[in-house]
Amino acid sequence: MILKVLGAAAGGGYPQWNCACPNCERVRAGVPSLRARRNDSLAVSPDGERWALLNASPDICLQTEAYGALHPGPSLRGSPVQAVLLTDAELDHTTGLLQLRQSSSLDVYAPPPVLLALANGFPVRKIVEPYADFRWREARPEESFPLFGGQLAVCPFYLGDKPPRYSWSSRNQDRGAWVVGYRITDNTTGGVAVYAPGIETWSRTLQRHLEGADCILLDGTFWRDDELRLLGVSELRASDMGHLPVAGANGSAERLARIPARRKIYIHVNNTNPMLDERSPERRMVTELGIEVGVDGMEMEV
Repeated sequence: MILKVLGAAAGGGYPQWNCACPNCERVRAGVPSLRARRNDSLAVSPDGERWALLNASPDICLQTEAYGALHPGPSLRGSPVQAVLLTDAELDHTTGLLQLRQSSSLDVYAPPPVLLALANGFPVRKIVEPYADFRWREARPEESFPLFGGQLAVCPFYLGDKPPRYSWSSRNQDRGAWVVGYRITDNTTGGVAVYAPGIETWSRTLQRHLEGADCILLDGTFWRDDELRLLGVSELRASDMGHLPVAGANGSAERLARIPARRKIYIHVNNTNPMLDERSPERRMVTELGIEVGVDGMEMEV
């Protein structure tokens, strides 16, 4: 199984178009220890010819053009991308579906509340229907399904019940799985990858699905819970936004370090996170724990 990181940044990308935080200003200035990143998305394939996207970001057209294996051909119209797996209904993970509408034929997997949100609150399903053949498929937690004729087995698992802001009123109406991760197994090699860009808590379910994985791509949005408050950007905490911070007694770093996976990579990293700076003490800390900070273009096989 081949994994390709198409984007490693949280919503807004890095730098964010309307942000003048120290990280964004320094990457714009070309500081060598900081690298720009596009919105979070991953491509996965059993053979390098057929691909599925995990989340469809607003940058999806630029991301597919940047990676030759995702280019169209050999027919005049067509694409090696056959499926999209959504982890949630957030705009930075779903608006790319609008860019994939040009007479495309795709299987789109998502939890039931997400499929409902994409029919109502953000009606992507209605918008693309006249243009493309999208088959909307439920991805229910703990119910595995095959991809690519069964070469890959995908198991969605529950990560949280936080809906996007445009569906905030739905939170009390449907407390199902608004946020999921995916555990993907290559049935030929036995390799296992886990993709979980949005973690509300370090749950037993998350722990169980991380165990035995060869490659983990995990939520690294914020360094600390009050990161945005300290910068004066927002009164919201990381926990208010559905993200477990990296650092601290209840953060993800120490727990992730104890998981014996071959590759452990933080993705969905917000533009304010100090570990984006390769020379920072925060980056040094996660590196010493055996954890990488994702960057666009990373590729691995499991």
